[in-house]
Amino acid sequence: MNNKKQGFSPKLAALILALAVVASGVTILLSRRESEPVQEAAVQAPIVENLAESTQCTLPPESSVPSVPAPTAAPRIAEAPVMATTPAVSQTVESEKLQTVVPVKGNAISAYAMDCLSYNETTRDWRVHNGIDLAAEAGAPVAAAADGTVYTTYEDDALGYTVVIRHTGGYTTRYSSLQEELCVSPGDTVTMGQTIGYAGDTALVETVMGAHVHFSVSCQDAPMDPAEFLKLE
Repeated sequence: MNNKKQGFSPKLAALILALAVVASGVTILLSRRESEPVQEAAVQAPIVENLAESTQCTLPPESSVPSVPAPTAAPRIAEAPVMATTPAVSQTVESEKLQTVVPVKGNAISAYAMDCLSYNETTRDWRVHNGIDLAAEAGAPVAAAADGTVYTTYEDDALGYTVVIRHTGGYTTRYSSLQEELCVSPGDTVTMGQTIGYAGDTALVETVMGAHVHFSVSCQDAPMDPAEFLKLE
């Protein structure tokens, strides 16, 4: 038998050997790939655990945390006791009763007439008369009828030189037909009986009466009978 036909040629043997090496290499490569997922899982596990640990807040030990004292309550201020109060009772001080005096010594020669007409001998007509006329000697002192304050002094066209005094209670007294020389000025405080002027005959509408004092009174700016005012005590 021919050896060439029965045996393997060197080229064929080398080819078989190469194929065997390649097959073993493929086998080894496949085995490695199958084992890689297990290794990756094994490697990734501690990474995930470390990441979880790093995201957790870790508190420092109790001894290293500085102690902050608790806020203390502000001291309570003792409130003053509230006393029960009652509304103050308004004490109505009764004003001193107004005392009066007749301004001049003399008889009444003309009466008060505001609700009827009276005849005026000087003007020769009938008219109202808001006061009383007191006869007096020329130059006789005329007194303030009550305590008060001089409101004004002036020369009246009809009744001559006049002094007006205001008193408590809303009363106002007026003294007319006085002489020009007056004893008081506006704003002066006068007392009952104090001389404020002198009796004269300067009232043009009452010249026939001679020297006298025309005395009139009003209360709250409304005329009143001087006789009623002089009765006040």
